[in-house]
Amino acid sequence: MSKNRIITLLTDFGLSDVYVGVMKGAIAQINPQLKVIDITHQIPSQNIAAARFCLMTAFAYFPPETVHIAVVDPGVGSKRRGVAIQCANGFLVGPDNGLFSGVLSRESALAKPSKRIASVELTNPKYWRTPQPSSTFHGRDIFAAAGAHLANGVALEELGECIDPASLVQLQIPNCAVTATGVEGCVQYVDRFGNLITNIPNNCIIGNNWSVTISNSYDTIRIPRGKTYSDSEPGDLIAITGSDGWLEIAVNGGSAQSVLKLECGAIVQLLFETNN
Repeated sequence: MSKNRIITLLTDFGLSDVYVGVMKGAIAQINPQLKVIDITHQIPSQNIAAARFCLMTAFAYFPPETVHIAVVDPGVGSKRRGVAIQCANGFLVGPDNGLFSGVLSRESALAKPSKRIASVELTNPKYWRTPQPSSTFHGRDIFAAAGAHLANGVALEELGECIDPASLVQLQIPNCAVTATGVEGCVQYVDRFGNLITNIPNNCIIGNNWSVTISNSYDTIRIPRGKTYSDSEPGDLIAITGSDGWLEIAVNGGSAQSVLKLECGAIVQLLFETNN
């Protein structure tokens, strides 16, 4: 029975080539009535960590049973698995390379025992676009087709062999840790404005007396807190609690990444301050 679930697409394909449109065509060949929503196609090329963060951030804003097809796949054509995953609040389809680990960590924490994660390897060519898929475009030939069939009501277990969810690849992102003086974390994503989004969640930030320090090759820099980007002077650094639930470092009217020259993985320390 047709379900007509929503499909989302997230890729690093950009918009100057035909790849995204071709994936949508492969979906429409299966059911042209399926609603397809683009999350983004501007993930930096082959940047699995950025894809992980963006998908994790977007996932909660879609209705239950949405099918999320995500393709950032530097290992396309290799022995890496193609997978489909059923979570409590939706489905994931794409390469098993750690891209889904952010969503899975959140879903595992929230899921009730009766809503455990289930996963399959996409081994049934009946639900591919062709039984002889391209070795360089699984997004079109396997993931778009499998996701469309899933959105159309095909049961997860029909798409391939069941696999243990614990065997799914986890992208190793350092955990934030509470210290004697605050919280230590790292930059997990840099957005197009150059904001440095850390892995320190807002619920770790207590009260109003705190600041952020980062260290680069030259110095240790203290960054004051604020509520909005405009709480600092133009061109100045500021640390705020962002809309997606993470501490972020910004520059009013500029790029924190350009000023600080930091990349993903850079250590960030949030320090609680005491009034003397």
